[in-house]
Amino acid sequence: MSNKGIVFNIQRFTLHDGPGLRTELFLKGCPMTCDWCGNPESWSRQIELGVYKKKCISKKKCGLCLSAEPNEEALTFHRGKLTAIDSKKVSDHTVCALACPADAIKQWGEEMTVEECMEIIRKDKEYYDQSGGGVTVSGGEALLQSDFVAELFAECKKEGIQTCFETTFYSNWRKVEALLPVTDIWISDIKHMDTTIHRERTGVGNELILANLKKLAELDRELILRIPVIPEFNEDMENIEATADFILNELQGRVRTLQLLSFMRLGVEKYEALGIPYGMEGVKVNRRSFQKHVERIADYMNGRGIHCLVGTKEKQ
Repeated sequence: MSNKGIVFNIQRFTLHDGPGLRTELFLKGCPMTCDWCGNPESWSRQIELGVYKKKCISKKKCGLCLSAEPNEEALTFHRGKLTAIDSKKVSDHTVCALACPADAIKQWGEEMTVEECMEIIRKDKEYYDQSGGGVTVSGGEALLQSDFVAELFAECKKEGIQTCFETTFYSNWRKVEALLPVTDIWISDIKHMDTTIHRERTGVGNELILANLKKLAELDRELILRIPVIPEFNEDMENIEATADFILNELQGRVRTLQLLSFMRLGVEKYEALGIPYGMEGVKVNRRSFQKHVERIADYMNGRGIHCLVGTKEKQ
């Protein structure tokens, strides 16, 4: 029987997560809750509903959400407008979301079969072949749905489609190992070299992540490594130098590209819609000077012999 995955987004014609033109599937569920994450809707493994309060027409003028959802305890109103939804109490997420004519209710997550995903993926095979692209699966942390990804990638390989897996590597190595035969390229972050600081800002330590990266390097697999450069977290040169040492000494420099992702305030409205506090709320950044700092980090990494770029577009 075909596995089913919980997919919260599919992007076609993307140029960012792997080489060439790609179709990228984003799966729900993540063991981390990084303060700067632009996709808080990816954290929960379950299908969720968010509320964009400003769009609500009001219970009095509309009220279609109440007609669609028989369990009124799932809906919270303030001054006649919908302000929150308890996704665990909703009878049917899709019906509830579609009922809103103002798009005030957003559904994150849809159950999809491998074949349903392949129908979308096949549409652009010609572009993959021409550009050296393929399919990327990301998250969240897609290793939480590793059986689904393994089956999806096996189908891709049968049809000559390149596969790329973006992961935190915060997982049992057995799940990684099961995907090795069907995964062409791996993408992962190094967020911080100090496990205590890492845990404070992501919710988990880094020991498992670094151990898995070392195992992958020992197998000499294609790896794109990333550093999300975050102010007041990991942009100091002490951490940058420690990261370079790890790449050169522990990973034997076996990194296709090191990409630096400059911090941006992304997804803030999603946090509000889900009722989750945004961890970077009080952080102020001078965009111009911070970007120059990121470029200096890139110069340092290249000076150490690590092929480093600013941004996520993978050059051939």
